[in-house]
Amino acid sequence: MKIKAESTKPSNKKTPILCAFVIENSNEPLGLGKIHEKINSSVKESIKEIKGKVGEMSIIQTLGITPANKILIAGLGPKNKLSTDVLRNVTGKIAQKIRSLGLSEFSIVIPIGFPIDLDSSISAVVEGTMLSLYSFDKFKKEKSEKSPDLSILVSNSQNAQKVVLQAQIVAEGTLFARDTSNLPPNECSPSTLASIAKSLSSKNKLKCKIFSKNELKQKKFGGISAVGQGSKNEPKLIILEHNKGRQNDKPVVIVGKAVTFDTGGISLKPGDKMDEMKFDKCGGCTVLGIMKAVSELKLPINVVGIIPSVENMPSGESYRPGDIVRLYSGRTAEILNTDAEGRLILADALSYGIKHYSPKSIIDFATLTGACIVALGNNVAGLVSNDQKLAEKIKSSSEKTSEELWQLPINDDYMDMIKSNVADMKNVGMGRAAGTITAAAFLVNAVDNTPWAHIDIAGTAWTQEATKKKSYNPKGATGYGVRLILDYLRKL
Repeated sequence: MKIKAESTKPSNKKTPILCAFVIENSNEPLGLGKIHEKINSSVKESIKEIKGKVGEMSIIQTLGITPANKILIAGLGPKNKLSTDVLRNVTGKIAQKIRSLGLSEFSIVIPIGFPIDLDSSISAVVEGTMLSLYSFDKFKKEKSEKSPDLSILVSNSQNAQKVVLQAQIVAEGTLFARDTSNLPPNECSPSTLASIAKSLSSKNKLKCKIFSKNELKQKKFGGISAVGQGSKNEPKLIILEHNKGRQNDKPVVIVGKAVTFDTGGISLKPGDKMDEMKFDKCGGCTVLGIMKAVSELKLPINVVGIIPSVENMPSGESYRPGDIVRLYSGRTAEILNTDAEGRLILADALSYGIKHYSPKSIIDFATLTGACIVALGNNVAGLVSNDQKLAEKIKSSSEKTSEELWQLPINDDYMDMIKSNVADMKNVGMGRAAGTITAAAFLVNAVDNTPWAHIDIAGTAWTQEATKKKSYNPKGATGYGVRLILDYLRKL
């Protein structure tokens, strides 16, 4: 779809449908101006009936008083609760309505004096439109209907068009993460994910390095090798580099767990909803989406994406409960549950990232623990960090992008819960207690004193039973974290 900002006055805009917003309990649609004054009395009465509740929409025939064929008025709810996320969500509802009407183009008015600043409003409108019209139809005979083009009407379009283009790149990064996350396991092995990364690197001028199964063993990635050995689909370590900062600037390293399918291994999961374990690669797919956008935004910083990728399967070659695995850091881990595999591959990737890149900060994304869903539900991710300044910056970006997270504590008591009698640590804590934090405690041993943030996206990576319905999060993978970290990186 094409999206552009233009300075055309709403009263002069020729379009199939002109869309404007209204605050709850206000009869005055924002930005319609003279159009509103010209509307005859019968239509004015219908406008008065619009209450402006969130997502409420009314379509009005213009009766030839304006070049626009129709006017759509959408409610934003009460002014004191208006946010960029409300605007993003309502815009998504508008876009879905326009597509259902079979229209090829629509226009949205963002007037002077709009309650949200112009740049944030434009970004929210672009993201809401693009993300809400997403559909994963790769394996469907009947494809989704073509998305309509969008014109955003603003008073000054020169800088606005730059904001539009940047918002499109961010949204496209999120959609790329969704597309990859939604791939079924028979279409996305670790090797496939590595090929996707290679293709991305060649198109976006990223440096790419892939470690094979044999290289992983030679270089002593004990965690990745152990988890991946039960599957005929060999494990991979994927590394992407964006080097646009100064040569001596330390990079930000972003790590994403990519278990392309997780049966639990020997500690086999229940069959119910096991199909959803194709989403256990969402952390790695988030990293791919971030790296795509970082490159296209041409951010003048150094960023490294690291994706440990495995398939966790039961077989005669699988690692077992009772095994002791030596990780890349040199520390040993006693395996008590083969379904706690994500922390093993993440630990290897984090240690490698710190050893080879000496990053200023390191952030990881992982669908790591069901305990995170028990603690926080399906709409809030868990955050654990050893550096409060880094945590605060990520929380600030979370507030801006409305990808919610909640910080959980980490201290020596939790570290004690993963101590083993026969190894340096064990890969599960003490029963069900603090499961999300003990998983993070395992990772602390890989990062030592490097500023680090761990984001558990088990509840937010795809839409689940208790996921709050938002127009811009259609069924399937959400791409959670792409917009969040891009905001964090752009602030750097």
